[in-house]
Amino acid sequence: MQNDKKIIIAIDGFSSSGKSTMARELARRIGYVYVDSGAMYRAVTLYALRHSMIAADGTVDTAALVKALPGIDITFAAPDPATGVSDTLLNGEDVEKQIRGMEVSDHVSPVSAIPEVRRRLTALQQKLGEGKGIVMDGRDIGTTVFPHAEMKVFVDASPEVRAERRFKELKEKGIKADYQEVFDNIRDRDFTDRTRKESPLRKADDARVLDNDGMTHAEQMDWLMNLYKSITARD
Repeated sequence: MQNDKKIIIAIDGFSSSGKSTMARELARRIGYVYVDSGAMYRAVTLYALRHSMIAADGTVDTAALVKALPGIDITFAAPDPATGVSDTLLNGEDVEKQIRGMEVSDHVSPVSAIPEVRRRLTALQQKLGEGKGIVMDGRDIGTTVFPHAEMKVFVDASPEVRAERRFKELKEKGIKADYQEVFDNIRDRDFTDRTRKESPLRKADDARVLDNDGMTHAEQMDWLMNLYKSITARD
């Protein structure tokens, strides 16, 4: 389904709330470009880990990472026609699997909280949305990246439900994980994301809340499609 009136769709929410799956599917259905902003922060985190910019205690060498930012190029491969998935490329290397592991998950929040990292990636994200017709998900898309987006959604779900989803996803991808470790990671990321000074996670005042704790994927997609249709049908 496509509509001549192109808009920007911003989907924010907590870690592992299912927003990326929904955003990707919505983009595929309506013929929009999908951008996973979280993958961009994960790619920067992977770069920092590979270049010994994160100590064993989790401390980030901010000065070294900020200095390296101009040499960190993050792009996306052409989407798979069947799934709509666009693998993340770090300086031309496909790192989609590497950025989804627990090591990156454990360190992405402090990296994401660095103001210079957020400003650099925000600028890249805004450039991607210049032509509209885009669905982007993340933590601050409707508040910082695209504050004037025509459609804003904030996805919520309990930590327990999100941990179970994340644990199942990792197992399906063949990535070794422990449920308690996943739960603790989600709880810690929630705290860091909501309390950071630079673009903290919060619901935009004009965002619609989608609490998907007890919803099937089909019900979530119906909810999103109905909202999209109501917005694009307006004069």
